[in-house]
Amino acid sequence: MATLRALVLRTRTARHSPHLSPGLPADEDVLLDAPDERLAPALVAAAHGDHGPAAGLLAATRDAAEWEERDRYLTRLAAFARSRDEWLRTWCATDPDDPDALLLRAELALTRAWGSPARTELLGRMTPLIVAATGVDPRDPVPWRLALDHARGSGAGHRDFERLWGEAVSRSPHHYGCHVAALRYLASRWTGSYGACLDFAETAAQDARRDSLVQALPLRAAFSCLEADGGASVAGARLHAAADRAIGLSARYAVGDPWPAEVRNLLAHVLAALERWEDALTQLRMTGPYATSFPWDRERGRDRERSGRDPLGAFLELRARVAAAARPAPAVREARSFLSFGGRTGHVARFDH
Repeated sequence: MATLRALVLRTRTARHSPHLSPGLPADEDVLLDAPDERLAPALVAAAHGDHGPAAGLLAATRDAAEWEERDRYLTRLAAFARSRDEWLRTWCATDPDDPDALLLRAELALTRAWGSPARTELLGRMTPLIVAATGVDPRDPVPWRLALDHARGSGAGHRDFERLWGEAVSRSPHHYGCHVAALRYLASRWTGSYGACLDFAETAAQDARRDSLVQALPLRAAFSCLEADGGASVAGARLHAAADRAIGLSARYAVGDPWPAEVRNLLAHVLAALERWEDALTQLRMTGPYATSFPWDRERGRDRERSGRDPLGAFLELRARVAAAARPAPAVREARSFLSFGGRTGHVARFDH
């Protein structure tokens, strides 16, 4: 379906960028939220009403303590179940005590509540479900990410949130999902004080391993800042530093690896906002054909989804704009050629700004 949507969008985007920059896949080859080789069979089976592969996948991540993978697969399965949940209802009816089915039910309920006009009421009703999910496996930080998201939506005070945060980090000190949930809570409570959010994100990144997804947390804070006020609330150097840290994380993964695709999509978005066109183009090349819904489904303004937003179209449009901006104008190309001919390459960088 994603490929078909890209094909439909091709005419519109080609009007802006008839010739793609080298290293970028064609529009029709770009996929939105493409599942990896572990998730794909579970989604295909679920589409046919079979919950077995999804149950096996979540059980495997729990047994192996693959908490980042578990959180990501849980989110994707819940997104699928939001429109097609027959397989999940069958799973819950067949094995109501299954810990993974319980966790998936909680994630789905949370997702639906956030998208409902009756959000506050629905979140209040699901408190017992969240409590039950957090009590299943004492090692698992993922239910506590749900608890943190639930607390944000319920308007929990700092003391209650800090208690939940303590439970989360005691299980996995650098779990990315829990850190993102905490960052979003802080942003919702400290409106206009994105410097404090960057403080939290930078400290977390400094304490995490170099290959941890938490290295991208300052980038998330920078994105929130840029979306809210164009970055006016913090020093520009901090936004660039957040992007540079995420560039370092991206470099640790292979080109075209689907695992860091969301980080690279977000990084390209932020780099474009900072008008770092060449760096943004590099990340788009490293992303390959993997577009992700976040951040392209977001509207300017804190924590809002753009109604009817086409994330794939937004990705392709940004990609075309970055490719055009990164191509030097003829006069700049001539200047670069002149400087290089004389061996005076030290000043070439001036023509990049």
